Amino acid sequence: MKMRFKLRGLLLTPLFFFCFSLQQVHSKPDNGRHNVLFIAIDDLNDWVGCLKTNSQARTPNIDRLASRGVLFTNAHCQAPICNPSRTSLMLGLRPSTTGIYLNRPWFRNVPKNKNSITLTQYFGKFDYETLATGKIFHGSRVDELSFKRYGPRPGQMSGLDKKVQKNVPSPTKLWDFGPQNYSEEKHSDYKDASWAIDQLKKEFTKPFFLAVGFYRPHVPLFAPVKYFNSRPISEFKLPEVNNKDRDDLPNAAIQLIANPTPPKHEWFVESGKWIEAIQAYHACVTYTDHQVGRLLDALDASPYSKNTIIVLFSDHGFHLGEKQSWAKRSLWERSTKVPLIISVPGGIKGGRCSRPVELLSLFPTLNELCGLPKLQGLEGISVKSLLDDPDAEWTFPALTTFKEGNHSVRSERFRYIRYADGSEELYDHLKDPKEWVNLASNTDHKAVIINHANMLDRILKQNENQIPHE
Repeated sequence: MKMRFKLRGLLLTPLFFFCFSLQQVHSKPDNGRHNVLFIAIDDLNDWVGCLKTNSQARTPNIDRLASRGVLFTNAHCQAPICNPSRTSLMLGLRPSTTGIYLNRPWFRNVPKNKNSITLTQYFGKFDYETLATGKIFHGSRVDELSFKRYGPRPGQMSGLDKKVQKNVPSPTKLWDFGPQNYSEEKHSDYKDASWAIDQLKKEFTKPFFLAVGFYRPHVPLFAPVKYFNSRPISEFKLPEVNNKDRDDLPNAAIQLIANPTPPKHEWFVESGKWIEAIQAYHACVTYTDHQVGRLLDALDASPYSKNTIIVLFSDHGFHLGEKQSWAKRSLWERSTKVPLIISVPGGIKGGRCSRPVELLSLFPTLNELCGLPKLQGLEGISVKSLLDDPDAEWTFPALTTFKEGNHSVRSERFRYIRYADGSEELYDHLKDPKEWVNLASNTDHKAVIINHANMLDRILKQNENQIPHE
């Protein structure tokens, strides 16, 4: 009997160590390399509960993610439009370097970018399993060099969406908003979240980089009817608008923001549709927040909960009547400011950082957090020091570019804009968070303007013609 017990013990011992070692693979980093869950949200401005900029926002899941990491309250995109913003953050290069300023061309079709190394392509070189679903690059584009495996792609919609608004003065069908009365499970963002959840249930023997791109609140502002019912129109109020706001703007600003795609602000006001669009945007945000919650729940229930970095961000902001503008395509706060949360295993929980940071920082930051060799030529600055101490000294501004030669510099207090023709804007966010008073002609602020202009020139000079290399 004793011999049989010993033999059984000998047989079970290897099995025990096999199971233990398998659990180690799934619960601890491989040589210090964390997994990455990378959540991109399209057109999400700062109407997020934890940012406290809009009391009407209902985003409990994004808020709980913020409680698990560091929330950057002064984060900005590199371009206020999809393609150049996403190209910039995935390549770690500014639009002035890539030459990608609008939604075309695709970056691989530009000779100097053809062989550029993307964020996830670089991770793949170090044996990361790279996976993506939804919108990571612009539109329905996928890049086979960047991801080894793809789930549902943007544009693979259910075909069940029904037109809601009539006689919308827009050249595109995208400008529509209202509830959709079909099963939530058939909506594209729900499908993307479900695919990602399925991946988190699988066994990975090496670290993974899982990118999930949610489409809403991009137009059309469609969400399941229950999210409209949960956000009744009586809850909402309109953003404040100063009808004389544009009186002190240079002509270059008016020309740059000219966007024929959305209806004009006057249409929203005169038709009475403004409040309906506000409701629809909030409903879409709450719907996407629910998908984020499903992802977080799945990660927490998985073997990877203890060793996965989570990054959540939006590619740019979105106007909903502020400054009498709609959509993006401006160098003002509403277009450039984005939610950004980074949660690191064992890191600070519930941190808030007011330093001006850029989406450009994601590439070098994740490299550093995951212990990958530094990639030379990246133009962003790692924010790891701010993840360690959100109040740490930080001397870098956030730079946003829209079309060639037009730039915005955001410091902790001020926004400075310089257009290609040399005209300028300056806003003091301590006194004027809505950017209603252009101080560029105010002699009392001459030193501030010179300081920000010098920062801009220094950054552009440093980044001339850089292409990353190993």
